[in-house]
Amino acid sequence: MAGAPLLVVDDLQAGYQSGIDILQGLSLDVAEGEVTLVIGPNGAGKSTLLKTIFGFLQPRRGHIRLRGEEIAGRAPFSLKRLGVSYMPQEINTFPLLSVEENLRMGAWTFRRDKHRLQTRLQRIYEVFPALADKRKGMAGDLSGGQGRMLSVAREMMAEPRLLLVDEPTAGLAPVLVEQVYELLAQARRALGATILLVDQNIEDAIQKADHVYMLNLGRIKAQGRASEFTPIRTRELIQECLLG
Repeated sequence: MAGAPLLVVDDLQAGYQSGIDILQGLSLDVAEGEVTLVIGPNGAGKSTLLKTIFGFLQPRRGHIRLRGEEIAGRAPFSLKRLGVSYMPQEINTFPLLSVEENLRMGAWTFRRDKHRLQTRLQRIYEVFPALADKRKGMAGDLSGGQGRMLSVAREMMAEPRLLLVDEPTAGLAPVLVEQVYELLAQARRALGATILLVDQNIEDAIQKADHVYMLNLGRIKAQGRASEFTPIRTRELIQECLLG
């Protein structure tokens, strides 16, 4: 991969029940500054991978290293302090809090540093002026696209080095899908963030990625630069996964 690895996952084994592993010795690298996309059929282990990296699941075996530092098994709040953020599939906001209160929640790791907090808020409003216009309004009153924008912006408050993004276009109307990808691109430009993206919207997501891993049954089936994953090759690989 072009660029030094920010994240290295080595021989990772994890699952939700004792003795049943979803990830079967999975290994991958995420180059700093790139968008690394993980694709594959349902049940391949894509979301499980992100949850294990972020500490929601404890690995049974293997290593997860962030710039050479072992982080496997650490709690999510500890990873947040190291600059790792996680965006789940659903819109991740507090509907009864204002837009600005939601953004402040994203800065809890430095909530007592008032100067840094105000600087980050100002920067977020510059990147997402639509949120500035609605800063005092309730998050629950935002449209679907604006809610996703707030989810991204809240994670950006902590200036993450690594952004784990799980199915950001799931359940969205096609007109909103491109908006979501643009939000992630803005996060990348504004922060220089590295993004590890899981997405079922395969053909569109590949166009936004630098490197692609295809998972099947908890293992890497194929990987390479995004340009190598042509529509024809990608469909053939998916068919192979589904047909066994």
